[in-house]
Amino acid sequence: MFEKVREIIADKLSINEADITMESSFVDDLNADSLDLVELMMALEDELNTEIPDEDAEGFKTVGDVVEYLKNHVEE
Repeated sequence: MFEKVREIIADKLSINEADITMESSFVDDLNADSLDLVELMMALEDELNTEIPDEDAEGFKTVGDVVEYLKNHVEE
């Protein structure tokens, strides 16, 4: 799951996959703004054929937060 999420993040934020870790903070490490995060959630929803409620997405601070959420809510 991490590899898939990392690939989508790298594509949407135009950064190198190698720079993305489970501990990467979207705001502090990956320089994502609120629009970037909305687009990222939409891309994840499309790619993984799932819905991520806004109230859940608001709690995501790191890449690991997203990966753990998806592991618990998406059938791989």
